[in-house]
Amino acid sequence: MLPTPDLDDRRFQDLMDEARRLIARRCPEWTDHNPSDPGSTLVEAFAMMADQMIHRINQVPDRLYVKFLDLIGLRMLPPAAARTPVTFWSTAPVTEAPLVIRGGTRVATLRTETEEAVSFRTDGDVAMVPGPLAHVVTQNHGDDRPQDREFGSHGMRAPFPAFGSVPQPGDAVLLGLERAVPGCAVRIEFDGRIDGVGVDPQAPPLVWEAWDGSVWSVCEVSTDETGGLNRSGNIVVHVPDAHDTAVLGGRTAAWLRARVIEPEDGLPGYTSSPVVRGLSTVTVGATVTATHVEVVDREYLDDAEGVPGQRFAVPHGPVLTPYGDPYVEVAPRGDEPAWEVWTRVDDFAGSGPDDRHFVLDAVACEVQFGPAVREPDGSLRQYGAVPADGASVRLRGFAVGGGQRGNVPAG
Repeated sequence: MLPTPDLDDRRFQDLMDEARRLIARRCPEWTDHNPSDPGSTLVEAFAMMADQMIHRINQVPDRLYVKFLDLIGLRMLPPAAARTPVTFWSTAPVTEAPLVIRGGTRVATLRTETEEAVSFRTDGDVAMVPGPLAHVVTQNHGDDRPQDREFGSHGMRAPFPAFGSVPQPGDAVLLGLERAVPGCAVRIEFDGRIDGVGVDPQAPPLVWEAWDGSVWSVCEVSTDETGGLNRSGNIVVHVPDAHDTAVLGGRTAAWLRARVIEPEDGLPGYTSSPVVRGLSTVTVGATVTATHVEVVDREYLDDAEGVPGQRFAVPHGPVLTPYGDPYVEVAPRGDEPAWEVWTRVDDFAGSGPDDRHFVLDAVACEVQFGPAVREPDGSLRQYGAVPADGASVRLRGFAVGGGQRGNVPAG
C-alpha cells in the first residue's frame, strides 16, 4: 500500500526554527533566544501545541478528505461498469446480406442454482458482413513484389507454397476479401499438405493480421485446427474494428495475412513451407463491446418535505451516470398528480430559485435538490427550486450496474 502523504509535514523543530526567523524580522530588538528566556519558553509552548495539532490534522479520516475535496468542487470518480467484448455467432455462414445485431441487445451469463445471471447490454450496433475470398497473394521477406496466386470461382488453380522455400520471419500469405469485415469473426477453411514440419502446432511462429487503412493490426485467433497451416482444417480469426481495403499487387481487396514471426525461445521454426491446395473464407460471427448495465425506467424515491437541500436515496445502485438519460419527475400532492420534469445539472452554481434542477450523486447514490446558502449580509439565497411539501418524487431513465458482480470470466 502506498504511504499517505501528510497534509502538513512540519515538526516541532521546524516550527521553532520558523518562529526564530520571524522574531528577527518582526521583533529585531529581541536578541536573547536562549532557552532560559521567558519568551523562548512561550515559543516552545506554542510550537508544542502546534505540533500536536498538525499530528491530529494528519490523521484525518477518509470521509473528511472527501468533504474537503467537495468544498473545492472536486468529486470522487463515480462507479464504473464492467465492459467486455461479446461475440455473436451465426447459426449459418453469412453469405448474402449483412446480419445486424442492434445496440442495447441483452446478453447474460448462465443462471445456476447458486448464482443469478449477470446481464450485459451491447454498446452499439454490429454487423456480420459477408467476406468471401477474392484474391490470394504471397510475399516473401525482402521482396517488394507480391506474387499473385491464380484464384478462380472454384478455388485455387494449382497448389503453391505459402512462404519461401525456407520460411523466414516476414514471409506472408495474404487473403484478399471482397469487402472489409470490421469486428467480424472470419472462418478460414484451409486445405494443405503437411510440409511445414518442425514447428510446434500448439505454438506455431505465425501471426494473423488485418489491414486497418494505415497499419497491420493483430487479429485474435480463437480456433486453429491447422497447427500453423500444417494440416487441413479451419482457422477462426477475429478482425479488429478497423478494417479497410487496399491495393496490393494490383488487386483491390480487404486484406488479411498470415505472417511468419520469430519462434519463441526454445521452440523450432519452419523448416519448409506449408503447401496451399485450397482456401476459402466465410463470416461466422461479430464482436461488439457490452456493458454490465441495466436501465431503470422509473423508481419512486419518497415524498418531499418542502425544505432546501433535501436528499433522496436511490434504492437500486450503483448508479452509472455515463449511461441512460436520468431525469426527475415531481408531482404535487393530489388525486390526479401532474408530473413535472426536473433537469439534471452537475452543480447548483448557476441555478436560480425557480430553476427545476437536481444533482445526481453517483458515489453516494442520492438525488439532491437545491440548497439555501446564507450570504455575507445574513440573507438566504436559494440555489434551485424546492419541491413542495408532500410532493411525490421519482427518478426516471437512470442506469444501474457495476460492482464485483460484473467481473465474470471469459467463456
